[in-house]
Amino acid sequence: MALELASLKKAVTALSAAIEASRQAEAQPQLSKEFKNTVRAGVIQCFEVAYERCWKFIQRWIAENKDQAEASNPRTRKELFRLAARYGLVDDPAPWFIYGDARNLTSHVYDEEKAAMVYEAAKRFPPDAGKLVARLETSND
Repeated sequence: MALELASLKKAVTALSAAIEASRQAEAQPQLSKEFKNTVRAGVIQCFEVAYERCWKFIQRWIAENKDQAEASNPRTRKELFRLAARYGLVDDPAPWFIYGDARNLTSHVYDEEKAAMVYEAAKRFPPDAGKLVARLETSND
């Protein structure tokens, strides 16, 4: 059964658009720090959604396309990303571990340092997420 990838594509596109809006906001010295922080918070929110969609689609793809015993075993996200690398959905699971750690930070008390770390991870995420989308599209049957 083919996966409907529209929501995943939309989430990755929204993150890329938010990152671009943030870059534009940073280049405008007349904008307030509060405004720029709000835009950055939007990037972080888009990152949360895109990351969550990515790992859930990896999980669905494995369940639909691989051995049911392997697909039905409970696994950590790290194990899931290792499987995704084995099946060619991602190049290397290590960056995905970093994205997962960044995503986990968003669940805790907000502070500037954590926000900056997540924001930097979010800016690096779209190329990897885009590759995942492309690979899911080519192996989506």
